[in-house]
Amino acid sequence: MTLMRLSKGDISGFKFLFALAIMYGLMTMLVHPILYMKFVKPLGIDAPLDRFSEARAVQHIRVLSKDIDGRQEGRTGLREAADYIKGQLEMIKKRAGSDIRIEIEESVVNGSFNMMFLGYSISLGYRNHTNIVMRISPANSQDGDPSLLLNGHFDSPLGSPGAGDCGSCVASLLEVARLTVDSNWVPPRPIIFLFNGAEELFMLAAHGFMKTHKWRDTIGAFINVEASGSGGPDLVCQSGPGSWPSRIYAQSAVYPMAHSAAQDVFPVIPGDTDYRMFSQDYGNIPGLDIIFLLGGYFYHTSYDTIEKLLPGSIQARGDNLFSIIKAFTNSSMLQNAHDRESFAATANNYVDQDVFFDYLTWFMIVYSRRVALILHSIPIAIFLTMPLFLCLLYSGLRSWFAIFCDFTKGLLFHTTGVILAIIFPILFSIIRLLFSSHAMSWFAHPYLAFMMFVPCSLVGLLIPRIVWSCFPLSQEVSDLKTSREALSDEASFWGAFGYHAIFTLAYLVAGLSGGFLTFFLSASMLASWVSSRLAVKNYGCQLLRSTVIYIIPLIPCLTYGVYFGGFLVQFVIEKMGMVGAVPPPYGYFLPDIMVAATIGVVTGLCVGPLIPICGNWLARSSVLQFLLHLTVLALALSSQFFPYSNDAPKRVAFQHTFITADANRVVDSTYDFSVVDSNSLLFVFKYVPEVAKELHIGSELSFETAMSSHRESWMATYPVTFLFSRSLKFPTGSDDVLKQYRYFPHLSEYKPRTIFSEGSRRVYLELSLGSLEEVWVTVLNITGPLSGWSFADKILPAPEIIRGGPPSYILRLSGASHENWTFWLEASSSEKLSVQVSVLDQNLFGPAKKLKSLFPDWVDVTAYSSFISNYIF
Repeated sequence: MTLMRLSKGDISGFKFLFALAIMYGLMTMLVHPILYMKFVKPLGIDAPLDRFSEARAVQHIRVLSKDIDGRQEGRTGLREAADYIKGQLEMIKKRAGSDIRIEIEESVVNGSFNMMFLGYSISLGYRNHTNIVMRISPANSQDGDPSLLLNGHFDSPLGSPGAGDCGSCVASLLEVARLTVDSNWVPPRPIIFLFNGAEELFMLAAHGFMKTHKWRDTIGAFINVEASGSGGPDLVCQSGPGSWPSRIYAQSAVYPMAHSAAQDVFPVIPGDTDYRMFSQDYGNIPGLDIIFLLGGYFYHTSYDTIEKLLPGSIQARGDNLFSIIKAFTNSSMLQNAHDRESFAATANNYVDQDVFFDYLTWFMIVYSRRVALILHSIPIAIFLTMPLFLCLLYSGLRSWFAIFCDFTKGLLFHTTGVILAIIFPILFSIIRLLFSSHAMSWFAHPYLAFMMFVPCSLVGLLIPRIVWSCFPLSQEVSDLKTSREALSDEASFWGAFGYHAIFTLAYLVAGLSGGFLTFFLSASMLASWVSSRLAVKNYGCQLLRSTVIYIIPLIPCLTYGVYFGGFLVQFVIEKMGMVGAVPPPYGYFLPDIMVAATIGVVTGLCVGPLIPICGNWLARSSVLQFLLHLTVLALALSSQFFPYSNDAPKRVAFQHTFITADANRVVDSTYDFSVVDSNSLLFVFKYVPEVAKELHIGSELSFETAMSSHRESWMATYPVTFLFSRSLKFPTGSDDVLKQYRYFPHLSEYKPRTIFSEGSRRVYLELSLGSLEEVWVTVLNITGPLSGWSFADKILPAPEIIRGGPPSYILRLSGASHENWTFWLEASSSEKLSVQVSVLDQNLFGPAKKLKSLFPDWVDVTAYSSFISNYIF
């Protein structure tokens, strides 16, 4: 294709394409600093005491993530963190005036309960987890006054310094607590700051607070502060029950960052937060779940350090929190548990979820579900009545049925274009992988994903438009004074409008809250169509002018689409490194397909509304060929990029497994490895030859010849084990552990069994953790005729099937103590009970430490030891 062969229309099409590229480039330049909080100026250490200061908060993070060596359960750093937090609160208390009362206490929580996590049923038992609680209240307040709870956890995940997750949360709350006192503001209602020490172990400390603390029934609302990354938008991911929390947020947030669509997708994201304990499982408290979502590359890795935090993010969070706190504590809707239950039946503010979204953090739009029922029904009503309106407008010269048929054709063609905009990137992603040695080449280079998939997605959008130009209309053009092109554009526009109208209604009918986006698109398209028609009426049918006038009213909506879509794509890309490795043959393709499909959806949202009019310029074979060439070039270029870096590390799980017996004997010892994305262990060993050499791995290694590490070997991390696939193990020695530990975990009977008349029996067991020093968690996998136990109010969880085995009852135990665990199991028959005990110890020994050190900086290794023993009772 040369310039000489291009027609005048082709040249115009390319000019228009480049103009659109410039327009979307300018939109990207606008939204990128917003997504990464570059527009927020962090305040320094010397900022006025009546202002939130990011620098002061960062000082706390530095202590928690750098000066303290590890805040994981089982390590001494967790106790040091609790002492530091309590010390800071005591200093705040000393500065308080006489008009406020500050109470500080440390509570130790114990308990047991059943829950579903990651879709799997488990039972949790815990002891000696720490909560640090501070209550700031007016001097004349009563103990039963309704209060606002702010929650953040100070424990960190395995192998991570936890600067973002959740040192940033603790630091933000400490600075807000200081600000509350130093600003001389007297909160009209009590504020409770909960620093909980066991969230990473499945929200145990929050459960303990809700079950045992004396202030739990006074809580009228809560704000849960979390981090799934190192900064970016501090997004309201969950809100409720009811609409009151989201309205308070909308009215008071300095930098509003929220959209109700997040609540639609949050349940399908692997993971959970303390929000669940307060608002769903053990309380019906109205609240907000506010989470850092970008920088997910570092989430739960050793790279979650203070250097990776995004400047401005904590400042925006702090400014928001202090403003929201004031609004909550001044609200008449803040009620304690007793009053909330009394008025629940009549308080409409507690019934339905609102629909809400922020516009580029500038302002927030929020409206009730009742208003949504009206607003979100308007587009489909307009679509269905427009044929009749046009029929009347033309005094019956046009048949409403023929118009409706053309609109329907336009709808089908636009829908086909959107579908092809998703299918084409998926197909190209699959084709690339068939000729590539690795997947996820875009992981460390997100711009590659846009380069590869946006052009081919545009091809998918435009192909139906080319076909549409020669597709017959139902209306007889010869009977009208309007040209065929005008009727074709009209039908194409209303078809696209109908597509968005149907999706808006579908969201509403499904009870979801994300319909605001397609409603916004529908309303903007309607305004664009009206302005375009007025321009044609006043200035004549000038294609360029009418096209530009059509685009201008869409710019605010398209800019929001770039903001929303850019965030969504970046979030998906970052999460692809940790969502789990699906078994082959499909698992290898899955991350690329998901990213390609996401970009296809976003392209359809951002460019789709332009196609009915702008398709006149772009729907040319030369433009499509150019876009396909760009796609092929980007696909070829992507193969030259390595998928990982120290800013986007690959996650590897490294478990030193010991099979033990008799409390002091090692039966077997292996190094077990697994990954949580689509590039398998073979990829790792290929590019890390030092590790392969240390493990005596040759170039002929394959999954067929190597020893597989089955899920039973990874029970210490259950149910995260289900994110692993194609794990491998390699034999190793056990001399170092025998030098380190004298005794290993052991399960035994500590008193005689009880035999019941109906044939059931009760076995009394004692679990010793031996000499282990840094125990994170103990997992019991119990199979056999189990009919009862002493945990979770004597209620068994639903059984799980692990690798086709018998039904298993999974119990996770955590919490340090000098005392052994004692409990009983009850069997319904004389058949034997089988118990597998897996204990996760954070210590590594000798050669294992050396092996971990051989991995390069583009690999993040979560390493630990697991002690497994089996028993029959």
